Amino acid sequence: MKSIYLIGSMKNPQVPLVANRIEKEIGIEAFCDWASPGPDADEYWRDYEKLRGRTFKEAFNGYHARNVFDFDKKHLDRTDGVLMVMPGGKSAHLELGYVVGCGKPAFILFDKEPERFDVMLRFATDIFMSEDEMIHGLQQFRYREEVDNA
Repeated sequence: MKSIYLIGSMKNPQVPLVANRIEKEIGIEAFCDWASPGPDADEYWRDYEKLRGRTFKEAFNGYHARNVFDFDKKHLDRTDGVLMVMPGGKSAHLELGYVVGCGKPAFILFDKEPERFDVMLRFATDIFMSEDEMIHGLQQFRYREEVDNA
């Protein structure tokens, strides 16, 4: 594993910090540039589309939505796996499912014990309950992968 795509909420300030830690301690690319427009990007897009008099379906099929989707998908496809940094919403879970369907490893970093237990999270390669556990788990996964490919 040479790169990992961090999935999460645009409102989660931990995402770039987790990316920094992965790059520093594991030495792989941790992509999260999708967060650069800021935590309110989706609301600004919605408000803009409404000012233009467009419905959700029109906005969904518009240039902006296609451009952002293509950007995200390009990086989901090019990276070696994903890490969903919780909390994550609908988009995060869709991205995780897409990557699992592509046969790539998918990990989940919880910010706390989930209130609702969900067995479908077993689609993930592994889950982590702390950043330290995540670093150790990703290092071990990377080592096993290198041994298997040797």
